Amino acid sequence: MHPLLVQYRAVVVKEVRQTVRDRRVMALLTLAPLMQLFVLGFAVNFDVRRVPTAVVDRSRSVESREHARTLLAGDTLRLIAEPHDERSAATLLEDGETSVALVFPPSFEKDLLRGDGAWVQALVDGSDPVRSSVAVDAVARHAAARASTLGMEQARRLGREPPRSTVTLESRVLYNPALETAVYVVPGIAAMLLLIVTTLIMSMGLARERETGTLEQLQVTPLRSSVLMLGKVTPFLLVGLLDVGLALCVGAWVFGVPLRGSLLLVALATLLYLMSTLGTGLLIATASRTQQQAFVGGFLFMLPAVLLSGVMTSLRAIPDWLVWLTWLNPVRHYVEVLRGVLLKGAGLSDLWPQFLLLSGFGVLMLGIATRRFHKTAA
Repeated sequence: MHPLLVQYRAVVVKEVRQTVRDRRVMALLTLAPLMQLFVLGFAVNFDVRRVPTAVVDRSRSVESREHARTLLAGDTLRLIAEPHDERSAATLLEDGETSVALVFPPSFEKDLLRGDGAWVQALVDGSDPVRSSVAVDAVARHAAARASTLGMEQARRLGREPPRSTVTLESRVLYNPALETAVYVVPGIAAMLLLIVTTLIMSMGLARERETGTLEQLQVTPLRSSVLMLGKVTPFLLVGLLDVGLALCVGAWVFGVPLRGSLLLVALATLLYLMSTLGTGLLIATASRTQQQAFVGGFLFMLPAVLLSGVMTSLRAIPDWLVWLTWLNPVRHYVEVLRGVLLKGAGLSDLWPQFLLLSGFGVLMLGIATRRFHKTAA
């Protein structure tokens, strides 16, 4: 066996043994990502159901009761109070006990039967934009459907031909028919956890060795700095691949994330992504003298990387002047690969730009980190 391979194997074996002996590090590398995946997978939920709703029925008529009943029949709105006036409803909104208040005026049934058009007021708590927009949309859809039904009934009573709709909308949801949040979020969470394991923990581990003097002792040995660097990076590479495999299993079995595409493409994208994250962690470690500095450096990199990756929210919500910065973020491209392969069954011909950018970032970050590591070892 070539002497360099012997040295490389020795460093890898030493790093693996040292990591396995440290139970805290093993827990951070394996158990902590799984626990975070479970917690975030269940906790991060954008599905809006059973929004607390108050109904102020000043009409006290058959029509107002029927409208309220049909509005609350689904699982979007949930009746929790029936105050007597708008002021009481506003108090409930102010106290946070309800998010929506529906107000039926006294003349609701009379206006409806006369055909002049009746109105229903919806008071919505705008402090939660997601919940508020869904609630308003549910009320508006119900009003439109109810108006169409009443128009047809009124035309029949007058002996006229019911108006015919010229446009019919037939919706079909692809890739995530049940619109489950976990199916969308879990691949992003896997990318985020991989970033924590390979960037933050690795940089802090190397900084700890620098603090204790272990790294300097290894650097004065006949070992080449490149062999030493690869030997220290390899265990984290293997742990990263293991964590991705565990995340895919948990995502598929617990959260129902589909596995429609090639897992080989996922493995290739993971290797390229790990080149970027490990290179970043190594670069942070070489620029840090203490674990505290490494932690701060890793946190300052991770926070914007996650926020500008589309892990939790769509990138379309980011201002145009900031979108260009997301193209420099490897987390974004890895998340797009995971969602494209797992949810849509996309292939390399569909995702080659993301693979190309991941390769470029990986080579660039590892190159810069290697050069920096050589300088610190010299």
